[in-house]
Amino acid sequence: MSGRTTRPDRGGDQPSRPPAVPEIPAQPAPAAAPAATAGAERAEPGTPDGPAAAPDETDAADAGAEPAPKPDRAQYGVCAFLALVGGLVIFDATTRIGSAINTADPIGPKPVPILLGVLLLVIAAIYAVDVARGGAGEPEAGEDVDLTLPIDWRTVLLLIGAFLVNAVLIDRLGWVISGTILFWGSAYALGNRHYVRNLLIAVALSLITFYTFAIGLGVDLPAGVLQGIL
Repeated sequence: MSGRTTRPDRGGDQPSRPPAVPEIPAQPAPAAAPAATAGAERAEPGTPDGPAAAPDETDAADAGAEPAPKPDRAQYGVCAFLALVGGLVIFDATTRIGSAINTADPIGPKPVPILLGVLLLVIAAIYAVDVARGGAGEPEAGEDVDLTLPIDWRTVLLLIGAFLVNAVLIDRLGWVISGTILFWGSAYALGNRHYVRNLLIAVALSLITFYTFAIGLGVDLPAGVLQGIL
């Protein structure tokens, strides 16, 4: 009995055993995203950062580029006008102005107009070169002009008429009356329809300018029919 191991009887309880740990089946690896795979296929060799730009995008960028500015040929008229004025100033200075020199004015009257004429010619040449290269002036920040609209010839002709009437009547009627017509007509041409108020303002402006020139500057404007009253 001493050398044999004991065991439970056939009808007794079996000894407790630790529960068996079930085996977890291995999970399959997740599949790669289709977008990443497609991008990797489109990537060119030697460009690890990603796929190269599509040719369509490059063509669209080239098509969206602004064309080179064309020269504004109307600006050549301004260049010609400046050159003409400069030439006339030089011609007048060299032919009509005398060359009298005295101790008070050793230079004489010719150099200044000649210098101005030469500067006008230089400005005309520089301006013409800038126009030929496509240069154009930038509009002012507060400018709101629709260049597609036609010219308002009615307003232009009314303003010209007001200045012409003033030029014809200033010697006969005097500045106060002709200036009143000028100011009132200009306001009417520009669209102001407050007739009585504009007339009072025009009379006031004419009187103010008349006495400003006469008293402040010593220049007597024509009094016309109001001679002896003003």
